[in-house]
Amino acid sequence: MLRVGSNAACMACRNLVSTNMGVRFRVPLQKLHPLSRAIHHRYSGNTNPQRPPHRTAARYFTSMSRLPMRPPKPPPGSGGRGHQQQRNFWVARLAARLLRLRYILLGSAVGGGYTAKKTYDEWKDMLPDFSEYNWVIPDFVWELSEHIDLDKLAKALPEMEEIAKLLPDFDKIGENFTFLKSLLSSGVSLGSEVKGASGLHLLLETSGDPPLKATDSSAAATQDGSDKQYKKGLLGELILIQQQIQLHEEEVRRAAAANSACPPPPEPAPSPPPNPSPPQQKRKSSDKEKIDQLQEELLRTQLKYQRMLERLEKENKELRKVVLQKDDKGIHQRKVKKSLIDLYSEVLDILSDYDANYNTQDHLPRVVVVGDQSAGKTSVLEMIAQARIFPRGSGEMMTRSPVKVTLSEGPHHVAMFKDSGREFDLTKEEDLAALRHEIELRMRKSVKQGQTVSCETISLSVKGPGIQRMVLVDLPGVISTVTAGMASDTKETIFSISKAYMQNPNAIILCIQDGSVDAERSIVTDLVSQMDPQGKRTIFVLTKVDLAEKNLASPNRIQQIVEGKLFPMKALGYFAVVTGKGSSGESIDSIKDYEEDFFQNSRLLRDGMLKAHQVTTKNLSLAVSDCFWKMVRESVEQQADVFKASRFNLETEWKNNYPRLRELDRNELFEKAKNEILDEVISLSQVTPQHWEAILQKKLWERVSTHVIENIYLPAAQTMDSGTFNTTVDIKLKQWTDKQLPHKALEIAWETLQEEFARFMAEYKGKDQDDIFDKLKEAVKDESIKRHKWNERAMDSLRVIQHNALEDRSITDKPQWDAAIQFMEETLQSRLKDTESVIRDMVGPGWRQRWMNWVNRTPDQHVRNETKNELDRLLKLHDEHTAYLANDEVTTVRKNLEGRGVEVDPVLIKDTWHQLYRRHFLQKALSHCNLCRRGFYYYQRHFVDSELECNDVVLFWRIQRMLVITANTLRQQLTNTEVRRLEKNVKEVLDDFGEDMEKKTHLITGRRVQLAEDLKKVREIQEKLEAFIEALHKEK
Repeated sequence: MLRVGSNAACMACRNLVSTNMGVRFRVPLQKLHPLSRAIHHRYSGNTNPQRPPHRTAARYFTSMSRLPMRPPKPPPGSGGRGHQQQRNFWVARLAARLLRLRYILLGSAVGGGYTAKKTYDEWKDMLPDFSEYNWVIPDFVWELSEHIDLDKLAKALPEMEEIAKLLPDFDKIGENFTFLKSLLSSGVSLGSEVKGASGLHLLLETSGDPPLKATDSSAAATQDGSDKQYKKGLLGELILIQQQIQLHEEEVRRAAAANSACPPPPEPAPSPPPNPSPPQQKRKSSDKEKIDQLQEELLRTQLKYQRMLERLEKENKELRKVVLQKDDKGIHQRKVKKSLIDLYSEVLDILSDYDANYNTQDHLPRVVVVGDQSAGKTSVLEMIAQARIFPRGSGEMMTRSPVKVTLSEGPHHVAMFKDSGREFDLTKEEDLAALRHEIELRMRKSVKQGQTVSCETISLSVKGPGIQRMVLVDLPGVISTVTAGMASDTKETIFSISKAYMQNPNAIILCIQDGSVDAERSIVTDLVSQMDPQGKRTIFVLTKVDLAEKNLASPNRIQQIVEGKLFPMKALGYFAVVTGKGSSGESIDSIKDYEEDFFQNSRLLRDGMLKAHQVTTKNLSLAVSDCFWKMVRESVEQQADVFKASRFNLETEWKNNYPRLRELDRNELFEKAKNEILDEVISLSQVTPQHWEAILQKKLWERVSTHVIENIYLPAAQTMDSGTFNTTVDIKLKQWTDKQLPHKALEIAWETLQEEFARFMAEYKGKDQDDIFDKLKEAVKDESIKRHKWNERAMDSLRVIQHNALEDRSITDKPQWDAAIQFMEETLQSRLKDTESVIRDMVGPGWRQRWMNWVNRTPDQHVRNETKNELDRLLKLHDEHTAYLANDEVTTVRKNLEGRGVEVDPVLIKDTWHQLYRRHFLQKALSHCNLCRRGFYYYQRHFVDSELECNDVVLFWRIQRMLVITANTLRQQLTNTEVRRLEKNVKEVLDDFGEDMEKKTHLITGRRVQLAEDLKKVREIQEKLEAFIEALHKEK
């Protein structure tokens, strides 16, 4: 570089290094500021010293752009020295400041960098050693990184533009076929273009898939990238084949243009047209041969292209299977993540239950498979699922209920029901047969008695490598006539089920039409056209095309069907498939091979009646899957908003009607009631022994007192001496103990347990008790009591205890004697009151009641009153009379009454005597009881040398002691055994009720329960939908 001198430096540089600034040494150009060097080089080429530099040079002072513009330095010798000194002063001062600022910034940057590095090192030392957590990452990730070069694999995968170039131009191929057909048939001009709308183009038109958006875009992408050079390999071969197809198409177009350029021969008016000359005929025949040759070469190229695509897809399928198997091995090391289609299927399952319970209909998309009976619906679904999973029959109805099949991709080809954990391996014939049998059993079980079809949905999931993700619902086939063995409403039921699924505005209707029968016999096409008149969500599938081609005399009819010109319905796309030769033993692979061979050799495809994308179930499954996911993306968020609004309405209703109650559904309410009932049963064990014994003793005496008085005490009291009395009592008590007393005691104990259980359940009802449980508790109580059975061995032991108690006659002390007398007196007084009440009812009101209440006796009461008065006189005359009247006494009483003008029947006399004698006897027994209060002393001496005999007191003491001992025994059995058995029965009943949803629905009812159920379901559906939408956005 040059040095800065008085003669070589430019004016701008002199200003920066002026001697007036105190700079006494020369500054080399390299040490100048880069900005100054730039200015120097800009103006160093100015050879005219008189010419001032251009004013725009100051604009290159980027850091000084805000300084005021100075006039240029005048030439030497022109004066103005002081102005130059002043300018040099400001410029040098500013430069010095800039240099100082640069060093400050540089020093700050160096210091900050060192501080940052030091802080980074400190943080790095504080971090833990993550090598210890390598176990978190699944093993298959390390295995993949060791055995597979992921970078190389990623580079080898084609880009979207390359995949777009591989797709054939379907419109151009259709144009070629139409052009060739018109050329050979009618000789129409070969230059006309054929524009046919493709059903697949409409079906696959999505906003997020440019390669499938339109045929024009695919062709444009192919044409733009045709000049690129591709590497060797399968992708390069496919591209070369695509280029060959394009070249053949260009040759066909050029031949068509050349033929159209030849003018037609003139037509002479008077004479017929002359025969073409031999050169013209030769040229036409050569053109036809060339066209045929090009057509055959085009078909061969397309077949080769198709085979290579299948090979590529097969390799991709095997690779995905290996990756999924690796991923399946590492599932146990991390949280299982459900696939997108599984999340969506769960939402549909919940909505299916919700719809069945509350008669609502969701509008989430699913593929609804409808068709006439035996049209091949099930076979098409099996081809899509790649397994023979449905039961088969020859001409009979096999699909008796809707079957929801969730298809998804997985490492193994398996099937599983929603409510079962068993996996069916679809690669094994044994599992396939078991799966078909299980589906048939579930269908028959869902059909109610007297019906042929059912609306209950069977949910099944099928996973396997290469299966397209979607949800299909196979419906029962539509029938035209109800045959023998079917319910009378079978046809209407099938129509209603089909309409219920098809009226969903987001459901994709897969209309299956049998191609082997006349089109006029179709029923399902009219039904589909009613539900989807515009055909915006319908895909038409023509099955059994092989039989149709063989049987139909005019193959053009098939072309009319797949072009949508024969049926009145409209559809997004039309497909033709072959689902086998009709044998139930065919495998899926053999059916696929047969289908491919048929279409490769079929003249329908060769003559252009069918397009390549309209054939095979493989293309059908791809199109249906794409349409399904397009519909899901368009409608799922709208459905989520609908359930969100429904949830808000239900929550508002709950807050307004039940502000202080928790939102408990039917199952939660049942659990709450279950706990309350078990608490009430446990409270039985808290009853005191004294309470149990008092209740048992009272109830037992009420039940046996009549038998003791009427059948034991009264007959024994009619005897003349104490020996006979005791003998009669012992015999009667022995018979009673052996036959009746133990049964009566156990009945009393069981009734007491029931009453106490019911009392506790009623008393437990307090402030916090919910009335909604009353019906459930009553049902649990009744069912538990019904199931409870008393221990039979307890009866034998109780009989022995009672017999021993009644055999004892030894009263040990005076209090026991007094207690027996009191017990006897209370019993006799109670019986006497009952007897007097019966007598009053017999004879009617007395004279005081007649005068005070203005009532009269009935004729029967008048007769009985006269009979009573006559019998009272008889008792006064014979105070020790026996319990029964003699016949002569009856005659005497009757004659006496006849003498007073009262006609009476002997039976009435005996009935009246029975009640009167009973009153007379009880009165005497009470007076005797009072006498025996002082008889304990005579009892200890066995009534020796005493006229007082109190054997009746001893009898009542024996009865009283038996009651006490029996009550104590029953109390022990209740508290030790029966209460626990009752608690066990209650638990069993509650468990049975808990498993029976119909029982719970019947016993726990009300608007509150239904509102809580709706809230739970709607929340669950909304959460599932939000999770699915989130996963759907992530997949995008």
